[in-house]
Formats: sequence, C-alpha cells, structure tokens
Amino acid sequence: MNRRIIITASILGLLAVISGAFAAHGLKQYLTPSQLEIWHTGVQYQFYHVFALLFLSTFAKEGNRFTNAAYYLFTFGIICFSGSLYLLACREFLGWSWLIVMGPVTPLGGFMFIGGWATMALAAFRNK
Repeated sequence: MNRRIIITASILGLLAVISGAFAAHGLKQYLTPSQLEIWHTGVQYQFYHVFALLFLSTFAKEGNRFTNAAYYLFTFGIICFSGSLYLLACREFLGWSWLIVMGPVTPLGGFMFIGGWATMALAAFRNK
C-alpha cells in the first residue's frame, strides 16, 4: 500500500463529503436546481476518483512511473474537473461572472481522469 496515495484520497474524500453536505444544507437556498446539479456532478466525480486512488494504493509501488502518473492524473483531475464545477455552480451567487473562463478547465480535468484510468491499467499490467 502506498501511504501518500491513501492520505491524498482520504483528504479528497473528506472534502467530497463536506462539499456534498455544504450543498445540501448551505447552498440549497442560494443556487438554482441546475446549479446544484452541476455541484452534485463535481461531488460525484470527486468520489469516483477518490475510490480510484484508494484502489491504486493497493498495488502501488514507490517509484513506479505509471503509478505516479495515475496518482497525479487522478489528483489533478479532481482539482480541475470538480473544482471548476464547484466554481461554475457558484458563479452567479458569488457575483463573479469572470468565472466563465473556468469552463475549459472542466474538460481538461476529464482528460486527466481518462489518462489516470489508462495509466492505472498500465501500472496494474506491469505490476509483478
């Protein structure tokens, strides 16, 4: 097991729970249903990839380049994909119309997720 990956997954999982609860109890009255759905999508994908990180930690060896690549791709994918969705969902509430520039960051995070899954498969394939 890789301790660094487990710690990262734990922190990101904790933040996903907090984000979900915050939307359900704190933002519900301020965001429209479509904005809440955007937020919810961010939480869902954050959780999916926290579980991917936890699974990666079960066979991750220090110094394995595919494991490291998958780790960074999943982690930065969460930050870009989910983070941009959180900001986009709250754009009107915050009065930050300039956050529309975050739109292209979301698909970049999605591409990182795809790369993370591909490199995790390579890491598993090459694991002895």
